Amino acid sequence: MTILPPSSGLAETPPPDSDTLLVERTVAGDQRAFELLVIKYQRRVERLIGRMVRDVDLVEDIAQETFIRAYRALHQFRGDAQFYTWLYRIAVNTAKKFLLELKRDPTVSDSALASKDDDDETFRPRNEPSTDESPETVMAAKEIGQAVNAALAALPEDLRQAITLREIDGLSYEDIAEVMNCPIGTVRSRIFRAREAVSAKVRPLLDKQTGKRW
Repeated sequence: MTILPPSSGLAETPPPDSDTLLVERTVAGDQRAFELLVIKYQRRVERLIGRMVRDVDLVEDIAQETFIRAYRALHQFRGDAQFYTWLYRIAVNTAKKFLLELKRDPTVSDSALASKDDDDETFRPRNEPSTDESPETVMAAKEIGQAVNAALAALPEDLRQAITLREIDGLSYEDIAEVMNCPIGTVRSRIFRAREAVSAKVRPLLDKQTGKRW
């Protein structure tokens, strides 16, 4: 029996402020309460893991192990951080453990950054093309997007993780510090260095466009 429920589009997903209550109910023995937490965060956890591993077939297994570990450790959750931050940290550590055991290097998966996430309420594209864009503009945007993905993939793991948690998952600096188990100053430094590295790759493409400057 797996702990991850099938995708069903259930309308009973709890509001964000109910996490602590669901944790308390789970610890008290309410299995359904934990199932609701899984339903709420399954896609976000899988998307996070998908950016850390190359083999997409591993994503579900790692997510499964993440929720199993979270369930076993739930009695240790004290509410000092938000539940999803606590869960993200378990997911990151679980993915790293899998990769270490398999002797594989973490990498950004292009599919994890693709448009399949556009229908997720936790993901919103920052720049959506308008209907009056020319083919040249669309092509340029695609080229820039590919350059960004390539630049992210080339980053060291700690920089890549920090900037994706910030720019794609939308976590605060405090939450990222909790997930990555490091000071906020280190998080800021990593995000700054990551942005500089991505900027260096993208700037030449932007400069080729008339009237465009970085």
